[in-house]
Amino acid sequence: MKATLLDELDVLVERGIYRDKDALMDDAVRALLRSKPRLRRQLAVELYRQGKISLSRGAEIEGVDLESFKESLREAGVPRSVPPVGDALQDETRWIKNLGTAE
Repeated sequence: MKATLLDELDVLVERGIYRDKDALMDDAVRALLRSKPRLRRQLAVELYRQGKISLSRGAEIEGVDLESFKESLREAGVPRSVPPVGDALQDETRWIKNLGTAE
């Protein structure tokens, strides 16, 4: 049976260079994303499109400021959405609006 590169990388765990295969894979993925900015951008845009991350997290993943990430979304045709306001905040907002009418 032919060994794959991933199988051969186990030697890095066996030698104690990495504590386990997960740590090795985390480092490998980080290195890949560092070396390929376009891939980072695609990952950030797709995660945002799927609703898995916020705007600020998307900018962090892509390695750009918030306005640049918004531009990336626009270029990819991904609409920006505002998450629904929580019930507690909605109640507080209603209470504040009613302050002037309660007198």
